[in-house]
Amino acid sequence: MSREIGQSRAWGGWINGALLVLALVSLAPLAWMLSVSFMPSGQASQFPPPLLPAQPTLDNYRELFARTGMAGNFLNSLGMSVGITLGSLLFNTLAGYAFAKLRFAGRERVFQALLAALVIPAQVAMLPLFLLMKQLGLVNTWGGVVVPALASVFGIFLVRQYARSIPDELLEAARIDGASEARIFFQIVLPMLKPVLVTLAIFTFMGAWNDFMWPLIVLTDQEHYTLPVALASLSREHIMDVEMMMAGAVITVVPVLALFLLLQRYYIQGLLLGSVKG
Repeated sequence: MSREIGQSRAWGGWINGALLVLALVSLAPLAWMLSVSFMPSGQASQFPPPLLPAQPTLDNYRELFARTGMAGNFLNSLGMSVGITLGSLLFNTLAGYAFAKLRFAGRERVFQALLAALVIPAQVAMLPLFLLMKQLGLVNTWGGVVVPALASVFGIFLVRQYARSIPDELLEAARIDGASEARIFFQIVLPMLKPVLVTLAIFTFMGAWNDFMWPLIVLTDQEHYTLPVALASLSREHIMDVEMMMAGAVITVVPVLALFLLLQRYYIQGLLLGSVKG
């Protein structure tokens, strides 16, 4: 018995060691990116490249914001991502709750049609979507980026799966007591959806913040660019300035990483509880 316990502990140690190595390998590029962002110009191009800056400096960040207008692009990304996240929470939550708990003609067929849309690549819809935004006068505006992202099939599906775990008896009791559907949703259902809403908010914010292709298509003026598009533009203008590029990458990564670390408890809870009942 003691021999089996010893073997089990040994295997556990090997597994933990392997996971630690994989974690270090995964974090190594991020650590080097952060290190390079503090290096003086040209130091990262040496061979072999140094792991740590010889003389740490903030010049790359100062120049990034002073000369390239990256501060405005940062605010553009922040405003669009927050707008998309809030709108997505509203529309996806309403639709997901309706598909989960409200009875109406064709509910299952409409939901199946939505799920079928998941197999269509997003790139296929970009041309007709761009033409639609052009007809609406939303090209080169924040609305052109925000409006198409206000609802998503994935968000509706995620909320629906979680909302199905809410007891029907609780909703029926509220209706018997005379509560309207709006009151039931906002006072009973919405608080119970908190874990999945945080999960959806993280997914949506990260997707909107990191989105490159659609903002590149619909935005034409540099002053309207989001951070990823501005960073790609920066690479064309300062292609040899590796240190400045890494500073821009750090600014792009830090907000979503901080958001995930801050809300990871709700994120994991929402994923686990949302998968209990399907």
